[in-house]
Amino acid sequence: MDARRYDAVVVGAGHNGLVAAAYLARAGWSVLVLERLAEVGGAAVSRQVFPGVDVRLSAYSYLVSLLPDRIVADLDLQVTLADRAVASYTAVPGGPGLLVERDEGAATAASFRALTGSDAELAAWQRFYGRVATLAEDLAPTLTEPLLSPADLAGRLRDPQLWHDLRERPLADVVADALSHDVVRGVALTDGLIGTYADVHAADGLAGRCFLYHVIGNGTGRWRVPVGGMGAVTGAMAAAARGAGAELVSRAEVTAVEPRDDGATVYWTDDDGTERAVDAGWVVGGAAPAVLDRLLGASPPPSTDGAQLKVNMVLARLPRLRSGHGADTDPAVAFAGTCHVDETASQLDAAHAQAGAGRLPEVVPFEVYCHSLTDPTVLGPAEREAGWHTLTLFGLHTPAALFRSDPEGVRDEAVRRVVAQLDAHLDEPLVDCLARDAEGRPCLQAASPLDVEASLAMPGGHIFHGDLSWPVAATPEEVGTWGVGTAHPRVVAASSGGTVRGGAVSGLGGYAAARALLDRC
Repeated sequence: MDARRYDAVVVGAGHNGLVAAAYLARAGWSVLVLERLAEVGGAAVSRQVFPGVDVRLSAYSYLVSLLPDRIVADLDLQVTLADRAVASYTAVPGGPGLLVERDEGAATAASFRALTGSDAELAAWQRFYGRVATLAEDLAPTLTEPLLSPADLAGRLRDPQLWHDLRERPLADVVADALSHDVVRGVALTDGLIGTYADVHAADGLAGRCFLYHVIGNGTGRWRVPVGGMGAVTGAMAAAARGAGAELVSRAEVTAVEPRDDGATVYWTDDDGTERAVDAGWVVGGAAPAVLDRLLGASPPPSTDGAQLKVNMVLARLPRLRSGHGADTDPAVAFAGTCHVDETASQLDAAHAQAGAGRLPEVVPFEVYCHSLTDPTVLGPAEREAGWHTLTLFGLHTPAALFRSDPEGVRDEAVRRVVAQLDAHLDEPLVDCLARDAEGRPCLQAASPLDVEASLAMPGGHIFHGDLSWPVAATPEEVGTWGVGTAHPRVVAASSGGTVRGGAVSGLGGYAAARALLDRC
């Protein structure tokens, strides 16, 4: 048993664990953070993936939206988050694509007109996203407050009807009421599916919750690029925790948590295989809920599978788009924001139906994005001089169950399909544009949900650790709390899936856990 007793031991040094540690340490608490992996940061890390290629890729998560400016300011996080000039571009076979600028202007209007033949769909888009913006402005401040009741939250909203519709109606119906074009509807619907395997025609709220979390960040919903890659975000959080006095120990695998009325004992194994134990007044669970359950000796409920295909690439050059896509499809424009491929509303439906039948979708909906167009600092000097770029691909409707019978074979087939689908929009094969590593191999790395599960101990490879929750109290007893309670009074959750308002790289789970402890003590 370690002689020192800590005020709090944090299990897991993902972004939420680091945020909780930083807040508690800044309040004068003695804090120990134990991380199983060799590096801190969880899914929000940057790595040099390809041998001999000086490019630091955001290995798993790759953009920031929900991280509140309040957390950045409170912890004095030394990180720069850059806006992208392009919000999205949607490739359309045989015709002009749909460009949506971050600050919509003449190019966006011309693109909508060329795609739909009139200005009506742009006006409908602006009305719908105007309502979304109002909801985001009203809802975002509540994310860093104790949980409100549904009635109290609705009373603070200028457009409670949209909040009601997202909660009670299928997302497909909400979007169809506002937008009419198959391509345009698809752009909106993807925000309800990123990281979530959901039926947009179901009234179960899964897609609605995912949509909400993708559009409310900081009251704007803007997805921002972390300069230096995602590792810069968690690196700043780790520096804030250490600077406040928290101890961070990597290669420390927690094996059990034994709670008591006056605290808990955390058992762990260090890098040498030595079994150790430490006492704490409180335990903060930054690991996935199922992992925390096992550490507490409980049987976790069945986990929800992840449903994403992640492909990291380094390009020797950006590929040229086929002629006929329109003057706005300079690859430096098309790939600067979220480039949607085969994500019309009807294609999303078809892919979901095929995945639900146990088949890899014939056409996998996906999006690609070039981090280095906004942030060239992720490239080494020679790679930057040579005009190299990163490319991240994120596929939808590829649930973990599809990969279990043949993990590598199904993953390779999924990659083959998405590359062929992207090639259909390019004037040259993607493989010809890939950089080569020190051994002459193409710089392309893919991860299925099973790969994410194996690497990060996320059950089912679910990037949110499970289904998202509405950011409101679910019971009268939860009103006024921080939504981090567990079955053990001395253990609080801080993870994405273990907290009411967790999900994505937000730090909200860690913030809520810290606030709950500081309010109690």
